[in-house]
Amino acid sequence: MTTLGIDAGIANTGYGIVTEEGATKILRDCGVIRTGSDIPIHLRLKKIYDALVEIIHEYQPEVVVLKELSTSRNVANVLTVGQARGAAMLAAANANLDIRSYTLNQVKQSIVGSGNASGHQVQQMVKVLLGLKEIPKPDQAEALALAICHLHTYKTQNLYQRIHR
Repeated sequence: MTTLGIDAGIANTGYGIVTEEGATKILRDCGVIRTGSDIPIHLRLKKIYDALVEIIHEYQPEVVVLKELSTSRNVANVLTVGQARGAAMLAAANANLDIRSYTLNQVKQSIVGSGNASGHQVQQMVKVLLGLKEIPKPDQAEALALAICHLHTYKTQNLYQRIHR
């Protein structure tokens, strides 16, 4: 199964494509879609959307995984992240892909074993789980962690369903 994790943000949208073959998770690609603050918001969203459409076309993931929006005191930030998340969801929906989302705590629990893990701990575990030589950058690591979280969760859910049939 190939999964595309997306850490949506208006300035930086991280993405990571992970394929699972048996028990092995393979990094196919990761990166960051950057948009400049000097560009109008609608063009920034279009840039995110267009880039994700290309990534989806190239890697043909079965599932797109996003982080659930969290509450914040900075309402403006939540709104712009929500808009970037919407652009990502539209790119996935237009490709008829399954869209899943997880809370940050669920991702940390799945990757590190603790919902209270630090961002650096998540980065380190992503490096270990994918057998990388270097620790991925924060936006990339979070996107990869989302993809890995879904692969863990999907496998567990399938096992549970087979046992309880």
